[in-house]
Amino acid sequence: MAKTLGFVGIGLMGKPLTLRLLAAGYQVNVWNRSADKLAAVSQAGAVVCDTVGELVTQSDVIILCLADTAVVEAVVKQQILPNGSAGKLVIDLSSIDPEVTRQLATELQNQCGMAWVDAPVSGGTAGAEQGSLAIMAGGAEADIAVAREVLSPLYSRLTHMGAVGSGQTTKICNQMIVSCNVLVIAEMMALAKAAGVDTVKIPEALAGGFADSKPLQIVGPEMANQCFEPVKWRVKTLLKDLNMAAELARKQGSAVPISGLAAQLMQLHGSAGFLEQDPSTLIKLYSHN
Repeated sequence: MAKTLGFVGIGLMGKPLTLRLLAAGYQVNVWNRSADKLAAVSQAGAVVCDTVGELVTQSDVIILCLADTAVVEAVVKQQILPNGSAGKLVIDLSSIDPEVTRQLATELQNQCGMAWVDAPVSGGTAGAEQGSLAIMAGGAEADIAVAREVLSPLYSRLTHMGAVGSGQTTKICNQMIVSCNVLVIAEMMALAKAAGVDTVKIPEALAGGFADSKPLQIVGPEMANQCFEPVKWRVKTLLKDLNMAAELARKQGSAVPISGLAAQLMQLHGSAGFLEQDPSTLIKLYSHN
């Protein structure tokens, strides 16, 4: 594995992804805002850096897996731009604003000669652990080729969607479907229970039919059993992405009424103290037990 990787953001997704890269034989430098989360990857062979700037100077490919647009923007402008150099590549696995993505990529190219691939992922922590993620990527062909190589331990499918920013736009589309699906699963499960149906059996009963989906098979049993731990993804993540969908639609002059309603319901649930919780807790919007 000739390229040295730098991984920024060792959270719910970043930890299993880094472990897979290490297991594949890559040298991986790591940084995380909360140093206590670095123990597992450090024990597996990752090299802990004191700053993102140090990580950038010591890595050929810098992989970001961060919470939102503001965090990515801050890391790029404050740490990567001052320490970057020509020939290096940033691969952003985060789900952030497509327009900000294009702006950051342009700045990085103009000031450092560094390239950018936006490569948001879908598949959750299970996909990260199993290396079965779906990745939707934006960038130049040559840079996508590098991303295909270095990310190969992480995905079952990587699709080149077009120029920089197109990966992020595709992820927004993905999250519109996922978020609306999880919300309707929650209201369906609550209705079925109120009507006397054994909701534990619903995912099995619908498996393979037109109503089946990965979210149903994941959150359905959790909703039926009122089992919301461990947290595998967060309500605040879906809310962030739904808000980006509404903003993208506004800029494009398009209407997204279903996703707009989903954003309001997600906000209502988050405001009740569930922002950091698993989306399976959305069942609580429709039931009091």
